[in-house]
Amino acid sequence: MSTSKLTPQERACESGIAMTQSDRAFRALGAQLESIGAGTARVRLQITKIHTNGHGFCHGGVIFTLADATFGLACNSYNVKAVAQSCNITYISPVKETDILVAEAKELKKFGRSGIYDVTIKNQDESLIAIFRGHSREITGSIFEEN
Repeated sequence: MSTSKLTPQERACESGIAMTQSDRAFRALGAQLESIGAGTARVRLQITKIHTNGHGFCHGGVIFTLADATFGLACNSYNVKAVAQSCNITYISPVKETDILVAEAKELKKFGRSGIYDVTIKNQDESLIAIFRGHSREITGSIFEEN
């Protein structure tokens, strides 16, 4: 029986705060956590010149990193450390400098120590940019100390 006094929403928020504060790649990307809940997360990223590739579009690695970070926030929202076991992405539309991307992660199924999450990435016009699917695996430890 759990003795925690936190609600699932409070636990997700605390996990999100701890994760974004300790994730240097997330901060360097320039992403902003907009919302988080148990098994869900929403992250926004303003595309700037530093995010572009040699063709002048947003680099695919930036889009993948945004999706992966959003997935990571969602699968760690239970205050149990989880890592990516596998993931893939399908790119649908190019992204220009000045576009605003929003990634939304949703848990499809959590079973045992594993989970499956889908992340959709859309731009400011709600156009679908990419679809990412991540499989998580829980490891030992928690994101923050919980009383």
